[in-house]
Amino acid sequence: MEEKGYLAIVLHAHLPYVRHPEYEEFLEERWLFEAITETYIPLIEMFQRLISDGVSFRMTLSISPTLACMLEDELLQGRYLRHLDKLIELAEKEIDRTRWMPEFNRLALMYYHRFTRAKKLFEEKYNRNLLLAFKEFQDKGFLEVITCAGTHGYLPLMIHKASVRAQVRVGVNTYRRIFGAPPRGIWLPECGYNPGDDWILKEEGIKYFMVDTHGILFAVPRPRYGVYSSYFCRSGVAVFGRDTESSKSVWSAIEGYPGDYDYREFYRDIGWDLDYEYVKPYINPDGSRGNTGIKYYRITGKTHNKLPYDPDRAREKAAIHAGNFMFNREKQIEYLSSVMDRKPIIVAPYDAELFGHWWFEGPEFLEFLCRKVCYDQKTFKLITCGDYLKIYPRNQVLTPAFSSWGWKGYSEVWLSGCNDWIYRHYHKAVERMVETARKFSSANGVMERALNQMARELLLAQSSDWAFIMKTGSHTSYANKRVVEHISRFTKLWQQVNNGNIDEKYLSYLEYKDNVFPDMNFRIYLEEKEAVKV
Repeated sequence: MEEKGYLAIVLHAHLPYVRHPEYEEFLEERWLFEAITETYIPLIEMFQRLISDGVSFRMTLSISPTLACMLEDELLQGRYLRHLDKLIELAEKEIDRTRWMPEFNRLALMYYHRFTRAKKLFEEKYNRNLLLAFKEFQDKGFLEVITCAGTHGYLPLMIHKASVRAQVRVGVNTYRRIFGAPPRGIWLPECGYNPGDDWILKEEGIKYFMVDTHGILFAVPRPRYGVYSSYFCRSGVAVFGRDTESSKSVWSAIEGYPGDYDYREFYRDIGWDLDYEYVKPYINPDGSRGNTGIKYYRITGKTHNKLPYDPDRAREKAAIHAGNFMFNREKQIEYLSSVMDRKPIIVAPYDAELFGHWWFEGPEFLEFLCRKVCYDQKTFKLITCGDYLKIYPRNQVLTPAFSSWGWKGYSEVWLSGCNDWIYRHYHKAVERMVETARKFSSANGVMERALNQMARELLLAQSSDWAFIMKTGSHTSYANKRVVEHISRFTKLWQQVNNGNIDEKYLSYLEYKDNVFPDMNFRIYLEEKEAVKV
């Protein structure tokens, strides 16, 4: 029996570039360490099990260039191993502490085995570089890895197209350096789309991207198939829209699966619950309490009295929810295929970090889903957006609407009273970058190094994460500091370049500290015809 439609699961893996060699330990570097332990390694283990069991599946993974650079950075790799060793030590202590508490002791053992397994996979199998795993899965035909804008800058608020072009070029160049070929697709940061930006994607060889639901539904002309097909922008780049039904069942904390009372409670961690002196060596570097990753309770309900977590019960729920998700997609596709003259595609994009970090059972849910789709039904197949374009190379032409997947669907998160001050600095810095790049387009030696570092500092300042953090109110002082520091460093270099008096010691320090994008070429800020080939 031939399938009636397709499901495209898209995971977006991203973290802002956080690397502080000037400190022995740094709190915000733990964002990466937690994501590796709780999301990236569990996903890799899941893919390995599916492949070894002969399960046929296809999935899309977007890896942001900043995350890719952190995953291959030797300093951060070493620090992650040190972090993991401390977790293993803490888990060993917990096994001893809970020896007369069987409900907690089995969980302490579970965490110990997870951490030791993670260390073996990270250090021995992939030689500390997890990008090798994702490249392997792509080469075997199970994953389609796509890129993202350079530092995850929110493109719709960039008034200078040179800035959009630079972000996209860095994404394409970083992907090509790591994976050995140009990317077919791109994840627009925050799914932020501004009409016309697709022409820049076309210039850089991108074949498709995704927008939120209303980006397609409010397109001009009206889309014939809603969000259940591919379309072409006038540039010839394909666009796909997010499905709301599959999104809500996973994203929603109220209606979605992750809120089930049998799943692990994210907000109860021994870093907060146990005696301070006992956990002090394993919490935040400044001595403040924080999460360790060892959590013993399940959600239980809307109560402070939480029951102990039961992994078997939670795993059973993950299987039930995967079956329910599959059933709903079957019914959805059966209906859509009856009213469409082509096979529908349901595009289901999620932040990768939702699976494992926020929703502990998320990777198990995905694994059960892949197995059930392969063996328990014939209505639809798992594919990628790139696969769908091969099946349907002819599509309706339209212009998607200005949109994002942020709160209220536009730019309110990244442009509000608490973060609007950053944009005048961004716009001025881009003007200066373009002007200076044109003026010194044939630069070499120290001058070229300074111009390359100017580009790095500007890109790092533009990360959408800083505006997002300012809006949400968590780690705001760090986000403010990052924007101010990068713009200040950019401005100081700009002055030195234009005065012809570059402080090499200062430049070398910045190259060491902000070493993102080792292949940086400041000419990304020039039009092709302006750039001097070197």
